[in-house]
Amino acid sequence: MARQQSLLTSWSQYVPMRVIASLVACCPIELNMQSSKLIGNLYYKLNPTRRKRAIENIRASFPSMSEEEAQQLAKKSIEHMFQLFVAEGVQMPSLITPSTWQKYVTFKNIDQVVKRLSNNQPTIFITGHCGNWELLGYVLSVLGYPIAAVARPLDNPLINDWVLGVRERFGLQIVTKWGGVPVLQDLIQDNTSIGFIADQNAGDRGVFVPFFGRLASTYKSIGLLAMRYNIPIAAVHAKRIDGRFSYEVSVHDFIEPNDWADQPDPLYYITARYNKAMESMIRSAPEQYLWLHRRWKSRPKFEVKNDPIPKKLLQQLESLPWMTENELSSLTDCYH
Repeated sequence: MARQQSLLTSWSQYVPMRVIASLVACCPIELNMQSSKLIGNLYYKLNPTRRKRAIENIRASFPSMSEEEAQQLAKKSIEHMFQLFVAEGVQMPSLITPSTWQKYVTFKNIDQVVKRLSNNQPTIFITGHCGNWELLGYVLSVLGYPIAAVARPLDNPLINDWVLGVRERFGLQIVTKWGGVPVLQDLIQDNTSIGFIADQNAGDRGVFVPFFGRLASTYKSIGLLAMRYNIPIAAVHAKRIDGRFSYEVSVHDFIEPNDWADQPDPLYYITARYNKAMESMIRSAPEQYLWLHRRWKSRPKFEVKNDPIPKKLLQQLESLPWMTENELSSLTDCYH
């Protein structure tokens, strides 16, 4: 839940941010992309805690990668983050409009999604903290499709209201994730598609599924919504092209009700499958992932207690159609 701030603190943060945003908006996007990249480089050098976390996550996800390669990838990831927040976050609303979006966005492999949207059938969209995770919902709203996005409210209410106003300019609805499930149910019944950033750490009560060779806690709500309303999940990636403000939006997986209908544990199957799709997105452009994100913060209770892997979890892992013996061994050997 968003923390309460004093009015003085809120204004002291809000005013400088609006001034900086106004200055950024006056400059060409190409200049801002280069400038924010330099700021990200500086942040990488001056913040050892975040730098170390990013490198550790990279080394754990790519065991064969050298320390030097991991450092370079971590630096590029943080540079991308600043380009996303500073340059694109400010200028995306003015650049992507109903008359200009084609200059900056191309779509790939989206036939199934287009068919559902054209027929006014809701879809659950998921992506991770990779590429530009704000772009999909925004561009779909620009194109006139009904869509809502689930987001955490910002701690500063003034900045939160400003950001919401920008996001909702063309009809994108923002649902705060605190107590938002009833709202999402109403939206789906009203044929509105829902977008999630699905690689959030879900705490001790989440579903622990494979993600880059480790178990990662994932929220149950996405799979439960899909199962309850019998609607597909589209795993979509907005990948930056050639370091510019130019994006390719592509579907990495399209999970339909028929896919999980005969699975022994449908919820586990859905959750594991879209995590697999997010992993595919990240591998296609690892420098565009938020590696300092604490994706693996929560650990399964049996791991914390140093107990053997539960039989039920082992059965869930074995039931995944794509699970190989090598992958299963990699996931489970450390718990023996």
